[in-house]
Amino acid sequence: MSEQFYQENGSNEYHYTSDQLNGFHDQDKKKAKGRKPMTTGKKWATVIAMALVFGLLAGGTMFGVNTAGNYLLGRAGSSSTHLAQTQTTSSSGTGSTASGGTVSEVASNAMPSLVTISTMSVQQMRDFFGGTQQYEVEGAGTGVIVGENDTELLIATNYHVVEGANSLSVGFVDEHSVEAEIKGTDVNNDLAVVSVKLEDIPDDTMNQIKIATIGDSDELQLGDQVVAIGNALGYGQSVTSGYVSALDRDLTLSYEDGTTIESTGLIQTDAAINSGNSGGALLNMQGELIGINEAKSASTATGASVDNVGFAIPIDKAQSSLREMMNQETREKVDEDQASYMGIQGSDVSTEVSELYGVPTGVVVAEVVEGSPADEAGIQKGDIITELDGRTVSSMSQLQQTLQYYAAGETVDISVERSGDGGYQEQTLSITLGSAADAQNQ
Repeated sequence: MSEQFYQENGSNEYHYTSDQLNGFHDQDKKKAKGRKPMTTGKKWATVIAMALVFGLLAGGTMFGVNTAGNYLLGRAGSSSTHLAQTQTTSSSGTGSTASGGTVSEVASNAMPSLVTISTMSVQQMRDFFGGTQQYEVEGAGTGVIVGENDTELLIATNYHVVEGANSLSVGFVDEHSVEAEIKGTDVNNDLAVVSVKLEDIPDDTMNQIKIATIGDSDELQLGDQVVAIGNALGYGQSVTSGYVSALDRDLTLSYEDGTTIESTGLIQTDAAINSGNSGGALLNMQGELIGINEAKSASTATGASVDNVGFAIPIDKAQSSLREMMNQETREKVDEDQASYMGIQGSDVSTEVSELYGVPTGVVVAEVVEGSPADEAGIQKGDIITELDGRTVSSMSQLQQTLQYYAAGETVDISVERSGDGGYQEQTLSITLGSAADAQNQ
């Protein structure tokens, strides 16, 4: 049996202006210098069943979700938003001392920055007679408040927490819940940003929540104590504590749609990370966010059970992706009469194929419909689509889901890898999307 892992799914008022939210401090250059590539480290597993871990279905069965939410990431908005800078707070205030606080102090200070995430999705299941039926299922995960712009509160989580969600809501520390939107997704790094409109958050709730203090995961050492907070089992926020067991771990993860990614450079901890913890906070003893909880172990290669082997995405690895998503414009799913199409037939380039043959991951174009928007844009058979409007494309299903947020007639950039004498070369093409209704009538 192969080794298996599972994905896991206040009182002071904090308000930040766009100028105050000026990024993950100016240590980016220092940290980039000498940092190991994200692909280094020993691999612990071949495929991790991400779909089975962050929520509950009747009787304790775990499940994931498949489709994108009602809103998806867009291009840069009107104002720049960044992750909050690292802050040092005194023991007389809401934070811990520079030398570190107790687990209870860390949890108390961080809890206003944590949210529960509830999702609804539709899944197809095969029935007794060989047909398929659709079922609405509920999922649970966690998020961390990492920023705010003029109109939105911004929350970091895992991509697999919101994957496939038709709708989602966020619950704050005072247990008040509001509808939320998927602002951005980073499939390759299992990250997402969820947004909540500030106008939807009551003043009393705003006075109790705060933006997380960002720490420095590059400074972690083996044996450092850490605290994990998340919506375990969907019951609400719970706290566990442990130590940094290992650094720079690599995992191969599989999403519900079959897409696989390499999640690299992870923090390993023995702090319990369970179903529902996905997207939650891994904190140092100063109460600073140093990781986004992502996965836990299930068994060894021999089938023996494993305890207290969990993994988190280091915040220093996540920072650039989160910052980019936070600055994107939130897009709303278009009405059916505005649905768009490109005019291609394609298939996925799996991670295995990419590694074996050196082919870029994405969607390989099997056929281009003559006279279609793709044809007019210059897309060719054999091209591999890797981005649409700045969004990473890793599978055909993801490309189709992304198009649901673009209306016919919109012109966007599309990145393709095209094979030539020197190997694959990236090209950026401009495509004006056509009407899906017109395509169906042809």
